[in-house]
Amino acid sequence: MRGLKASRGVLFLTLLAISPGASRAQPTQATSPTPPPASAATPQKAPTPEQLGDSLVAHQRYQAAIAAYSKAPEMTADLWNKTGIAYQMMFNSKDATRCYKESLKLDPTNPQVMNNLGTVYASLKQYGQADRMYRKALKLDPKSAIVLKNYGTNLLAEHKYNKGWEAYQQALAIDPDIFADHTGPTVENPSSVRERGALNYYMALGCARAGNTDCALQYLRMALDEGFTTRKKVEAESQFASLRDNPAFKQLLAEQHN
Repeated sequence: MRGLKASRGVLFLTLLAISPGASRAQPTQATSPTPPPASAATPQKAPTPEQLGDSLVAHQRYQAAIAAYSKAPEMTADLWNKTGIAYQMMFNSKDATRCYKESLKLDPTNPQVMNNLGTVYASLKQYGQADRMYRKALKLDPKSAIVLKNYGTNLLAEHKYNKGWEAYQQALAIDPDIFADHTGPTVENPSSVRERGALNYYMALGCARAGNTDCALQYLRMALDEGFTTRKKVEAESQFASLRDNPAFKQLLAEQHN
């Protein structure tokens, strides 16, 4: 479930990733597994509240999923996390935060839930608290590309560009495809043009490093239009070396007058 996106208000909706609501000890799928064909003598069992909730989340029926999860005999740490994800997908930061905190009360060392709580704080522009959650998650799981990517985005939003790009590079070293599933940029509610330009530029670097040319070009165009970088700097940037023979890249630079 890498593709689950964080709530609206985050500078990059396509960048912050919510960790899946699966147990570390007993992983489950986003939807209930396909049962074997039932015979006339063996009726199918009704799905559990968790299985039903997972299926409803997969179909983006988040309110119904929350109701399903609440009918479980016991609200486990995993169920609180999954309920938080459902609330977050409905842009309900308050209840998402409450559910993630309940999950951490039951399982205080779960880096997935810490990551998810961090994305809520980031969506609210509470960058200091988001940093704290990401760092706690990385102490427990230093090889999590998702958390490193989210942490890097948070650092960029704080104008800590070198540290943000360093976190991106660490994420790419662990998972070269961490940016590869991005098909286009979405920027929402930026605090300044420079902040928006910076995030677009470093996202372009990440996409280029991952080999996602279309994504890199879209973000780079916005960074240039917003004046964060210049044609000369782009031409000198080694991370864009793979784009230099691309006609669209050449056209983009030709349109610049700096």
